Order: sequence, then structure tokens, then C-alpha cells
Amino acid sequence: MAKKTEISVEERLRALYDLQLIDAQIDKIRSVRGELPLEVEDLEADVAGLTKRVENTNTEIKAYDDEIKVKKNAIEISKGLIKKYGEQQENVRNNRAYESLNKEIEYQELEIQLANKQINQLKELIEKKKEELTQAEEKLGERENHLKHKKEELDAILAETQKEEDLLLKKSAEFEKKVEERLVTAYKRIRSSVRNGLAVVPIERGASAGSFFTIPPQVQLEIASRKKIITDEHSGRILVDKELAEEEIARMETQISKALAKVKK
Repeated sequence: MAKKTEISVEERLRALYDLQLIDAQIDKIRSVRGELPLEVEDLEADVAGLTKRVENTNTEIKAYDDEIKVKKNAIEISKGLIKKYGEQQENVRNNRAYESLNKEIEYQELEIQLANKQINQLKELIEKKKEELTQAEEKLGERENHLKHKKEELDAILAETQKEEDLLLKKSAEFEKKVEERLVTAYKRIRSSVRNGLAVVPIERGASAGSFFTIPPQVQLEIASRKKIITDEHSGRILVDKELAEEEIARMETQISKALAKVKK
């Protein structure tokens, strides 16, 4: 079985800092994108909900219209029966038959009155629904327009940054493999616990980057010797010396720029 090549502490520190540089760049890209994907999702949900509301309201209006047609048809039938019963009254020979037809006529007249009342009620409902429809359509138009602009904004950012993000994600995975698993786990834990996601930072003016707490001179010397991995007792971040950081920044900028140039061709 082949023995795994042991890498030095300095090589681990360089690999960790390179990983941090890559992940920080990914964070920057996602920060530029910001909340846009979530805004687009929310707007899409709004548009879908309003579209459904417009469809349902139109369906209700059509159902009321159909009901009015049924009522009007019933009125015509009742009018026809009134005419028929009136003609029959002219030919009856006794009061009983005449009164019976008269009751039928009165019943049909009541049916017409009821149908007209229901038609008026349905017309009121239609007017109310049409008002709701107008409001929903206006709101839908506003949301669709807003969604269109937000999608265009997101698409523009994605078109500009997607290739770079994909490349950096691939690089991040590659550099993770260069570091032993326990260090990667610690690195990710620190990244998730600090506000800016920086788990590996250089010493600047005697303190860890972004911190106001001074690091003792002896500890600074130990960090510069690159013989062991040292963390900041206040923030928990892994510390590297400024010279190492500057070397890796220059090297990674060149490496990533060349890789991006190939991808964008």
C-alpha cells in the first residue's frame, strides 16, 4: 500500500489560505447577487397567486353570467305559460277552471318577479367581482413588470459571474483535497461562526486582520516560523503571517486569472 505523502505545516497553511481566498471570492460573487434569487422566487409566487385569482374571478363572473341566462330563459318560459293560460281562460266554461288557470298565471308572475330579483342580485355580484378583477389585474401587471426587471437584473449578474463561480467552486473542492479532513472541518466550522466568513487571516499591525486585539510578539514569531497552526484566542481564526498571505494572494490571482481566461474563451 502506497504511503500518503506527508505535507509540512507551511504547505498546509498555504493550502488553507488559498482555500480561504477562493471561498472569499465565491462569497463576494454571491454577495453581489445578494437577495435577488429570493426576490425573484417571491415575485414568481406572487404572480402565480394573482394569476390564479384572476382566473378564478373570471370563472365566477362567467358562472354568474350563465346563471343570468338561465333565469332569463326561465322568464321567457313563464311568459309563454302566462300567454298560454290566458288563451285557455278564454275557452273555459266554468269558474273553477278559470280560477285554476288564474292561479297558474299568478304563480308564473311570481316566478318572473323572483327571477328578476335574482338577476339583479347576480348583476350586483358581477359588478363586485369585476372591481376585484380590475384590482387583481392591475396588481398582477405591476408584479409581472417588477419580476421582469428583477429577472433581467439577475440574468445579467449570472451571465457575468456564473462561469467564474463554477470555476471557483471547482478550485475550492480541489484545494480542500490538499488539506487533511480534520483541518477542513475546523476551517468550515470557523467560517460558519464568523460574520465575514474569513477563517484564515494574516497578521496586520500586530493583530489578526479585522481584530483589535494585539497578538503577543512571541506568538507572532511562532506564526512567522510556520511550524505549527495557531489560532487567534479571541476570534478562533487560523493565523498566517503577512508575507505568506501576500505571496499566496499574488500567486492565486495569477492562477485564477489564467483559468478564467481559458473558461471565457
